[in-house]
Amino acid sequence: MANWWRSPGHAFWALDRALGGQRRPTRIQKWVAQHPIGTGLCVAVPFTLFFLMLSHEEEPDDPMFAVVFGLTLGLGFALAAASERLRQRRLKRLGIWDGS
Repeated sequence: MANWWRSPGHAFWALDRALGGQRRPTRIQKWVAQHPIGTGLCVAVPFTLFFLMLSHEEEPDDPMFAVVFGLTLGLGFALAAASERLRQRRLKRLGIWDGS
């Protein structure tokens, strides 16, 4: 059963290496990894305001949908920032990057 799980795991890490996942993080990637909630909010607030501008005044549900879509977008970016944090921890663990 352990070999069944290792095969997709090895495929994922091979794809990660091919896409440059073992390069040192940039300064922006370091900041994003340190502040995943702030990153999510920095994305959610402008997009929520944008969606609110596009909503119709006649429809009472449109502002609610605008807030939900904005927060969903922010959550997606926050999860991407959290995965960047995990990638940086892996680079430290493998000795590829010293954390500076």
